Amino acid sequence: MGESISEATILNWLKNVGDTVEEDETILEVATDKVDSEVPSPCAGVITEILFQSNEVVEIGKVIAIINEDTIQGTKKTITKENVSVTKETLSIKNKEISDSNPKREYTTQKLVSNPDAFLSPLVLSIAQKENLTLEEVQSIQGTGTEGRIRKSDVMHYIKNRKYPLPSRPPQLEAPKSSYNAPPVAFVEGKDRIVEMDRMRKMIADHMVYSKHTSPHVTSYIEVDVTNIVNWRNKVKIAFQEKHGEKLTFTPIFVEAVAKAIQEYPMINVSVDDKNIVVHSDINIGMATALPNGNLIVPVVKNADEKNLLGLAKRVNHLANNARNNDLKPDEVKGSTFTISNVGTFGSLMGTPIINQPEVAILALGIIKKRPEVITTEKGDEIAIRSMMYLSLSFDHRVVDGFLGGSFLRKVGDELEAFDSNREI
Repeated sequence: MGESISEATILNWLKNVGDTVEEDETILEVATDKVDSEVPSPCAGVITEILFQSNEVVEIGKVIAIINEDTIQGTKKTITKENVSVTKETLSIKNKEISDSNPKREYTTQKLVSNPDAFLSPLVLSIAQKENLTLEEVQSIQGTGTEGRIRKSDVMHYIKNRKYPLPSRPPQLEAPKSSYNAPPVAFVEGKDRIVEMDRMRKMIADHMVYSKHTSPHVTSYIEVDVTNIVNWRNKVKIAFQEKHGEKLTFTPIFVEAVAKAIQEYPMINVSVDDKNIVVHSDINIGMATALPNGNLIVPVVKNADEKNLLGLAKRVNHLANNARNNDLKPDEVKGSTFTISNVGTFGSLMGTPIINQPEVAILALGIIKKRPEVITTEKGDEIAIRSMMYLSLSFDHRVVDGFLGGSFLRKVGDELEAFDSNREI
């Protein structure tokens, strides 16, 4: 469900204990802060136990149900157990015991050699810190993930069965907790009303607070003349839809400009992993989108630099329609490396957007307004009516300095101002 997902909420069980299920039949619905998803059964069998109920929040890796598989393609087998578990890669059902198939993988408990090149995810590091493991000890764990990657289950199994632990770290002192008490909220009985945050709003709130605590935000602004874009779109939008069957909005034009700017300034397309900078080769542009209930979601245009304007328009329209219909798929809301937020949609002149972690920058696009501007022509300086727009870039000052942030923002503006008003559709 994405590297940033640490938990999911069970929305609804579609099957009960004792029910028979078919392979690929949907058995429950779950939700994260990004998307709601259906979980299918991997085999035919009978649900014998449900460990978590509707509205319960389950951490990644927890077993939530057990299915007994009795017959596969007419061949009798002894009863097996299937663990339904929420994983980082997908919501999947993993075999736990199959008596007449390959034996369950055994984990070694002998002393292992530390591998300094082992990749350790933030989740694994968090568990290691909680269990007071040294870095060398974690790196010595045999990983069962892709290319030997160390997973949470590997660490937990090691902790349970280790016989040769390396020396533990000295305990670290906790930072003193603030003594500041939040001011009380005034409430007038009979006049004011209380509206409880829904599940998604709570998760959005946590994500925003986390971003502000994690990244020192700096915001830069520029003003851009988008008259050529406005005139071109007004001229071709009807013909574009008749020819391609797609609406032509400003969003794919903005995405195209951002993708071109990222190609010139790739260090804006990165993430921070402790003391390392992960430079992403793919340019995946997230679009902050308002849902019908007022919450926000960020569908992603994957490999935006590899698509022409028509391809971008098709993808943007598809994602926007799915968002409005609450029909976004998990793969459509994960993997973004840079995000744009069109605050002009709500009439805002400009904005100071909060970075969508684990990215390091986000671009806000203000409302397009006609204003008298001084422009330089062949006849000299003249006052003309131009379509103007403010761009604001919030960036993580840990890894993006003012030069990079300002240069990237100016490049986006230059791409928009240089738009060819004679462009073919």
